[in-house]
Amino acid sequence: MKKWALIIGGSSGMGLATSQKLSKNGFNLIIIHRDRRSLMPAFNEHLNEMKKTGRKVISFNVDGTNKERINETLALITAQVSNLSFDLIMHALSRGNLKPFVSKEDQPTLTAQDIALTIDAMATNVLTWVQTLKDHFLLKSGSRLVTLTSAGSARYWKGYGAVAMAKSSLEILSKYLAVELAPFGVRVNCINAGITDTPSLRFIPNYEELIEEASNRNPLGRMTLPEDIANAIYLLTLPESNWINGNVMFVDGGEHLMG
Repeated sequence: MKKWALIIGGSSGMGLATSQKLSKNGFNLIIIHRDRRSLMPAFNEHLNEMKKTGRKVISFNVDGTNKERINETLALITAQVSNLSFDLIMHALSRGNLKPFVSKEDQPTLTAQDIALTIDAMATNVLTWVQTLKDHFLLKSGSRLVTLTSAGSARYWKGYGAVAMAKSSLEILSKYLAVELAPFGVRVNCINAGITDTPSLRFIPNYEELIEEASNRNPLGRMTLPEDIANAIYLLTLPESNWINGNVMFVDGGEHLMG
């Protein structure tokens, strides 16, 4: 039977690394992304490499936070692929406001709308996708849903407050979905990734300090790579992971143990 994965936010970072890992291990892919025209040549190169594995790789450059676009895209997907249901759904959208709540300096600060938009894109959007996938009959017993959180949900990073609120909400949502999707045979886990050098990280103020800190304090002697997260997600697709459900799982080489 053909295996299919839906990667929501798959054109860079952990989403792209996971797509690459899965394409090499028997998965056909639907990749949702939102990229400017200038970034498309590089992404298309990655797509072509993944297609060389012989797997189907279909991408949609759409706004994955817009419910109308989600419905339209899922309708297009089901029209292109018959009898489709997903073995893995990964939510890797990263879209948030990186500003302080208050500041003595003359700089913009977060508004209630900034916070709401960030939480909607990085937490509530998971629920939108799950409910819409269910409405389109694209969830199946045995499928996995994987979400992504970070150490910033539990510690202070400059300018990360709105994203931290979103990640904290995402962790709770993931746990509740693990219980409420269990009767459908769906397992849900949230990966707490170590500090990883991705395009999203480089938007965080003083990201260089985070990279240096993660590299120096990790007990395994290096910072987390996108491929480390991809490997962990692949393990969660194996039948041996059937009893893993409802966890916030550290995938960081032990970084979280070092304070």
